[in-house]
Amino acid sequence: MKLTLPSLEQIEQAAQKFLELIGDHRVLAFYGSMGAGKTTFIKAVCHQLGVKETVASPTFAIVNEYLAGDGEAVYHFDFYRIKNEEEAIDFGCEDYFYSGRYCFIEWPERILSLLPEETLEINIRELPDGTREIDIPALP
Repeated sequence: MKLTLPSLEQIEQAAQKFLELIGDHRVLAFYGSMGAGKTTFIKAVCHQLGVKETVASPTFAIVNEYLAGDGEAVYHFDFYRIKNEEEAIDFGCEDYFYSGRYCFIEWPERILSLLPEETLEINIRELPDGTREIDIPALP
């Protein structure tokens, strides 16, 4: 499945459609180059979940926790700055991943062996005209 985002004006609709498409999946690994729009899209998805706090990339904190509109925690990870998987293990990333809560993960390629088997791989890429494409795997 592919969502096409010609401009940021459609991001909220795309985020809502994304949530419909992923169903019950909670661990989502976002792949894409620097500047592809991973954080921007995650912000829109969090907004659709009812998060009221400011959603920002957790580049230095590694993980940010937000509260969704239903009172459940939402976790947003950025593993860009970790040196190895041991760092992720040390702060307890697996506890988050198996919590049953939404886990949005940027730079998952740095912790591949730690990701749960049911993790959905989401690819975001920017086309030359500025359009973003969000690839979601086909789900049963």
